[in-house]
Amino acid sequence: MLTNNLRESINAHVADILKELREKQKISLGQIARKAGLARQTIAFVEKKVQSPSLDTLLRIGSALNVDLAKIIARAQKRASKKTPPAVKP
Repeated sequence: MLTNNLRESINAHVADILKELREKQKISLGQIARKAGLARQTIAFVEKKVQSPSLDTLLRIGSALNVDLAKIIARAQKRASKKTPPAVKP
């Protein structure tokens, strides 16, 4: 069973990983939003950890980035279990 802290950490790491992948692919917020069929602000809120995305939103972003969401979640869990703090925006 996941504790609240671990769940929140995994959520934050998922957001970080998605942003890292978007930036690595040199895709703008607007481009990923169009490909995902989402508002640019939705992507920004997810990346800034202002909003926890729904499963549908995560699937759309993952598809737009051409990544397997299960692998992203597994990476996030691994980071969270190592107690690596997610990046925090000022």
